[in-house]
Order: sequence, then C-alpha cells, then structure tokens
Amino acid sequence: MNDDELYDFLISEFEHPFSGWDFSYINNRFVEFPLTWSYFSKVLQFIRKSESLLDMGTGGGELLATLAPLPKYTCATEAYKPNVSIAKKNLEPLGITIFSLTDEEKLPFLNEKFDLIINRHEDYNPNEVYRILKHEGNFITQQVGDKNNSKLRSILTESQVLENEREWNLEYTKNELEATGFEVLEGLEDITLTRIFDVGALVYYMKAISFDFPDFTVKKYYKKLVEINEIINDNGYLDLEMNTHRFIIKAKKSKI
Repeated sequence: MNDDELYDFLISEFEHPFSGWDFSYINNRFVEFPLTWSYFSKVLQFIRKSESLLDMGTGGGELLATLAPLPKYTCATEAYKPNVSIAKKNLEPLGITIFSLTDEEKLPFLNEKFDLIINRHEDYNPNEVYRILKHEGNFITQQVGDKNNSKLRSILTESQVLENEREWNLEYTKNELEATGFEVLEGLEDITLTRIFDVGALVYYMKAISFDFPDFTVKKYYKKLVEINEIINDNGYLDLEMNTHRFIIKAKKSKI
C-alpha cells in the first residue's frame, strides 16, 4: 500500500473498538510467546477446591467466565468504569457479584471473607489482600513486570525506561508479601519474545495500553510506524526479544 493508504489503515486500526480486556481482534497478528507456566492452570486447581473466590481487576470478566464452574460465593472487582457494565453482562448471569471500585487501596469486604483471591495484571494493596483473606487462604497473582515492552519502547522512543517507573519484579513483590505476613509458596518469572506480524495490530495494541504510551497517536509516531512496517514487509514479522515481562506468585496467609 502507498503512504496515504498506510496512514488511513493505521487510523482505522486505532479507531477500532476495544472493550473489556479483550485482544482477540489482533490474535495471530501480535503474538506474545508462551510463558513457562499457565495462569489458568495455576488458579484452576485452587478454584475447584474453594468455597469463596475474589477476582481482582476482572476487566470485562472474560477470563473469569472461562474458569467456570466457580465457587458458590464468587465476587469480582473492577476499577475502570467502562469495564464494569461489560463485566456485569458477562458475569452476573453466572451468579457473580461485581464491585465497582473508587478506591483501589480499600476493598469493600469484611475481614477474612475469601478462601482464594486471584489477580491477573491488577494493582493491589498487600495489606488489604491479607485482611480479607481467610486464615490458610491463598493469593495467586500474575503481574506485568517493569521490563515489559522495554524493547518496543526503545524502538519507538529510543528509551527502554518509563519516566518515574517503579521497581516491579518477582523479588521485590515476594519480599513485600512476606513482610505483610504471607508465606510465599511459589514464584516464577519470565521475559519472553513478542512477534508483530502487521503494524496495524501494533497500533491497536498501543492504543489499548495507553498507560505505557500516554502520548501515542498515529500522527506523532507515524515515522517510526513506517519504519516498523518496512521491516515487516521485508522479513514477514518484527521480533522483539526479551520484551514480555511477567511473574507469578502463589502465597498463603499462614500467620495470625
């Protein structure tokens, strides 16, 4: 496609609707290579033996719905207002109560309310998680590490580091949870490859993760996007080595 056609295509990808936390639109176009674990498998075995469950930061509830059947008492929280109505539509028919958060530092639950708390890519206050978890209850969280998208950022901005970025990795989080009173049962960390098959998928992805690229527009980044498009045209794809940073922790509330 010529320059005008490419620009129009990228604008259309930027404007394509995005809701919940659903990236299915760019499946097989923007690929994060598999981790050395499966979050689904890690939480599923605990869900099946729990009587009460909280899913923190459920997004549109898409992931939680796939884990059914769920404990009879299951709740979910979501702080991003546009996602709340989507989560209710997906989860309320399953008997799940959705709580819209206005203050993520304070959870709207009584002490020792849940056997199991799961959290995929959501901020949390370890003291609040500890407070609402039952004695001997489990907390499983997969987090996006501080090196995530560092290679992509270096291509687009010539810097691998976000301004005022905090340390956020397995060792830091493990120490924080142990200081709160948790017993860490398992911790795994992985930094894998991201493969981009077309620059339109990249534009859609970057719009969705505006917290990483708050100044992103097609117009502002167009020169870099053209360069990426040329690489993809020549090679069939663009590989970003060591770009996807994830870690997972399984912890138990074993102290009173």
